[in-house]
Amino acid sequence: MELFSLFVVIITTILVVRVLYVISQSSKPIRNTCQKHLSTLVVLGSGGHTAEMLNLLSIIQKDRFAPRFYIAASTDDMSLQKARVFEETLDDEVSLQGSICTQFMQIYRSREVGQSYITSIGTTLYALIHALWLMLKTRPQVIMCNGPGTCIPICAIAFVFKVLGIRWSYIFYVESIARVKRLSLSGLLLYKLRMADQLYVQWPQLQKQYPRAHYVGRLM
Repeated sequence: MELFSLFVVIITTILVVRVLYVISQSSKPIRNTCQKHLSTLVVLGSGGHTAEMLNLLSIIQKDRFAPRFYIAASTDDMSLQKARVFEETLDDEVSLQGSICTQFMQIYRSREVGQSYITSIGTTLYALIHALWLMLKTRPQVIMCNGPGTCIPICAIAFVFKVLGIRWSYIFYVESIARVKRLSLSGLLLYKLRMADQLYVQWPQLQKQYPRAHYVGRLM
């Protein structure tokens, strides 16, 4: 019994140290890499999130953040359709790459609008299992999200992967332009739990309220 208790203490200590290490590495720039491309998982969402994310993608180095994996909620076909149109409108070189490498996937929602919190426990667990499968399938080096609740299970699994040394995925969270005074629930969770490597806000008052966030001005 004493040996088992000692084993538990050692494992717990290792996990705590590893979690603290992962947190300490957040907010640091992407490590230098000779890789030309960084596989990128893009989380889409309804209510304007997809439009903002596609606007953001239009100004980044698309050949650098490739291949791209688009993920939306299982009930959000419109977002994936918009992403497909976006990829088709890229220039010839990127479009050719996208036609080969870009993938579009869906994930179960943790909680539907109006769903009770009690019943959402089961759906959240199911969403986490689905997120685990998607993360194992895509193994992204970068995760980009901007507010939809769909991103939470994915970011949670990515954080666990970091702690366990399975995969280091950089999580970049860009808060919606609509959030002027307070972070969204997704942004607040990623901020408080320190799961996001970089969290950006588009209003200076938000950065003052959440000092670990980075103010970048209006991106949209």
